Amino acid sequence: MFDRDKFKSVVHYVCWRCSDEPSKLGSVKLNKTLWLSDLAAYYRRGRSITGARYVKRQFGPVPSAILPTLRDLENEDAIQIREAGHFGYRKKEYIARTKASLSLLSTDELSIIDQMIEFVCDQNTAASISEASHDHIWKAAEDGEEIPHYTVFAIPEQITEDDVEWAKLQLEAAA
Repeated sequence: MFDRDKFKSVVHYVCWRCSDEPSKLGSVKLNKTLWLSDLAAYYRRGRSITGARYVKRQFGPVPSAILPTLRDLENEDAIQIREAGHFGYRKKEYIARTKASLSLLSTDELSIIDQMIEFVCDQNTAASISEASHDHIWKAAEDGEEIPHYTVFAIPEQITEDDVEWAKLQLEAAA
């Protein structure tokens, strides 16, 4: 189940952790950090950290609650969102103005998020992490379609039409 306050805390925490070098956290990397954190938690613990719903977008899975959450954090003066030039393009950068509260996050959850920040923000470019997120699950989904957390268990190249139908029934039942 989606926990809006926890999701907001995770978004703020990721921005806070990356504020020392704001150019390394744009929209692509923020979304991938959130996606991979929730997926890793689901894989390890059987439940995601935030319960956020992720949908297929051009550059990979995106949490459906990201835009209102970023607006809330900006309106609360917890983060600053600024536009910056990046290789001839415009990108958004997210800088924390206040320290993120950790009260809603367990030590295990923080460890998972920290690992994903390091992987996404320190070991990848926006292009490489976007390409990596275009995996077999992302390719099987339609643009705007939800990509459930349990897809972390799907085996590449072994998704059948029956699997796709089963997943659609699961999504309908959850709605």
